[in-house]
Amino acid sequence: MDRKELEAKVIELVAMAYGKDAADLTVDSTFKEDLAGASIQMVGLVSELENELDVMIALQDASACATIGELVDKVEEEM
Repeated sequence: MDRKELEAKVIELVAMAYGKDAADLTVDSTFKEDLAGASIQMVGLVSELENELDVMIALQDASACATIGELVDKVEEEM
């Protein structure tokens, strides 16, 4: 999976976890301002990332990401 495919997949999973439209999200979308989700949504997102992409991401690491792009970087490091 190349970087663009990975970005698209992570955006799709973020959209699903946060109840947003994937078309409205980019790697520059922020979790705090753009998504304004609860921590339980991040828990669900981490679980989906692990299931879909077969990577282990610590919830603490995922929660520390300010943008979707930073989360993609974390996932990429684990692949």
